[in-house]
Amino acid sequence: MSQTSRPSRSRRPNRSGMAALRVTVTVTAGAAALLLGSAHWAGRVDRVSHGAPLAWSVMPPTGDAVSALSRSQALRAAGLAGFSSAALATSWVQPADASPVRGDTLKLNNGLAFPKASFGLQIYDDATAQKLTETAISVGFRNFFASVLANNQRGFAKGVAASGIDRKELFICGSVVSNRARNFEEAYQFTKRGCEENLRAFAVGGITYVDQMMLDYPAGSCESIRGQWKAFEEMLAAGQTKSLAVSNFSPEELDCILADKTATVPTVNQLPYSVGKFDSKAVEENRKRGIVVQAWSPLASVGKFGQRKMAVLKELGEKYGKSPVQVALRWIVDTGATFSTQTRKKEHFEEDLNVFDFQLTKDEVERISTTTEGGFIS
Repeated sequence: MSQTSRPSRSRRPNRSGMAALRVTVTVTAGAAALLLGSAHWAGRVDRVSHGAPLAWSVMPPTGDAVSALSRSQALRAAGLAGFSSAALATSWVQPADASPVRGDTLKLNNGLAFPKASFGLQIYDDATAQKLTETAISVGFRNFFASVLANNQRGFAKGVAASGIDRKELFICGSVVSNRARNFEEAYQFTKRGCEENLRAFAVGGITYVDQMMLDYPAGSCESIRGQWKAFEEMLAAGQTKSLAVSNFSPEELDCILADKTATVPTVNQLPYSVGKFDSKAVEENRKRGIVVQAWSPLASVGKFGQRKMAVLKELGEKYGKSPVQVALRWIVDTGATFSTQTRKKEHFEEDLNVFDFQLTKDEVERISTTTEGGFIS
């Protein structure tokens, strides 16, 4: 939940903000090769997902914004009408002026879709929380971490209500802090009370359930952790949350839960994880337990850890047309984690979401990871 500073950002044209239609077309490998070799589409291909079929996102040469296009109109607008129906499997369009929903998702161990980019509210009053929540929704955030520690869950809930967005479009995570409990029963009671407090706060904005409830810190013993988890299991069984998560849990503390083979496996473990400070084993230790790492304070130490790593981020940013911040966030994604970021500026919200249209190579990920001047790798 710590506030983190950002390095200065170079300003660039943002392709996603262009007044044009975005047409995504799934094509066969042969059709993809033709696109690659097409002078007409040189420089227009935004993204390639490797494999067969290939998914291409292209920017058609038109400035018209429309609410919908037929399949044939979409292909004609994209200059792809000459391809056979066998080569062009599917297509869709999104007007540039439509309400954006940006960012990749993954499936949690219970099948829920989980947006990789989350907005985590920090410590400020309810009015600020409401305003920032509305801003985050307007630019495309759909995953929200409203921690009890920020003391503004009511403001967040009011922001959701004021935005007018369908509740089903959002992934909302609350949190409980009960780590000072000294035994099983105390941990259970403290955690149960915390779950109820979350629901009361969210109800101010008409939110009747959460998609995830997070245990913010582990209690001091396995016995107490199991007491915490009992209350969480009851909340899940009651339909008040769709999934359970933890924060700041070590592998050994996770195993306090998992030792019970009937226990619900946490979906997410929120940990400090950034290019400036990370445990190189964290993602794998959680992955093999079926748990996704979500980085809190994902920009911690960016701009502070030394010139060598910043030089690498800037160099790669130049290559991909991104800022050092965006490269740092993309590194998190490409190492197998997700992130919950924070800001008070709309342009930073937009920047933090705009990291899913490029991918670092394995060598680039390794280069960032191993450039350690002033950094930390355990």
